[in-house]
Amino acid sequence: MKPDYVKVRIPGGPTYNRIKETLRSRTLFTVCEEARCPNVSECWDSGTATFMILGSNCSRGCRFCSVTHGRMLPLDPDEPRKVSEAVSSMGLKYTVITSVDRDDLEDQGSSHFASVIESVKSKGVLVESLIPDFQGREDLIDRIVVTEPAVIAHNIETVKRLTPKVRDPRAGYDQSLHVLRYVKNANPGQITKSSIMLGLGETDEEVAETFMDLRKAGVDIVTLGQYLRPSRMQLEVVEYSPMSRFKMFESMGYEMGFQFVASGPLVRSSYRAAEAWIKRRFENGAAAEEGKQAIRETAVH
Repeated sequence: MKPDYVKVRIPGGPTYNRIKETLRSRTLFTVCEEARCPNVSECWDSGTATFMILGSNCSRGCRFCSVTHGRMLPLDPDEPRKVSEAVSSMGLKYTVITSVDRDDLEDQGSSHFASVIESVKSKGVLVESLIPDFQGREDLIDRIVVTEPAVIAHNIETVKRLTPKVRDPRAGYDQSLHVLRYVKNANPGQITKSSIMLGLGETDEEVAETFMDLRKAGVDIVTLGQYLRPSRMQLEVVEYSPMSRFKMFESMGYEMGFQFVASGPLVRSSYRAAEAWIKRRFENGAAAEEGKQAIRETAVH
């Protein structure tokens, strides 16, 4: 039986419709829609959206994800301007930029991703960048690191044993850890973040091991949420975790040394609880340089 928490209201309302029109008028996409996020109403009603760049189609086919894969589209050279204009018109102070995978491109879209970050930052907006693995290539990861977003996130998604079943063969557990570790080593003051889905058949011990691997990679923030099957095309849910399990992992995460843990059935990687924590870190600094110092204070040494 499905628990009550999987029942969310149908998206709608004036704010939702206004944001949708803003995005459509600029031919922009959000992971909120493409991944059928259950929090779309909550986030859009609060004026928050996670922009998905590099097109609407992904070069990979992870078995948990509903984003269209294949039939890759050309990049929109005006996308950096369009995203920054949309952010300004929505009055955002903090925004998440993520993307599809673009294994079809020579630089896998890393230069374009960096241009979007810089364009949005030029509006005085804090940017959280949720990046693909860029096949683990450090020269491509560097293009994101040098833009100094408030957060660089990369999702490990699930435990090591389940990774081959859940993720595209070109993705990998160790490769994701390499990305996160490299970002932290390249800029020790950079806030890093990752996310884990529960309900795919993982054990508590495996989640604890994943926590430890993320901590060893220097990850500052971790989020955990219940996997919800987007459609019949994706993996079935193995189990619905009770709230007590999420609370247990929240406590475990803090005990292991994560700076912030967001754990709950409908929590997703760009969940607003983590956003609020990051914004406080920067607001306490008052200025850009002090904001960087606020990031350094969270670094794992």
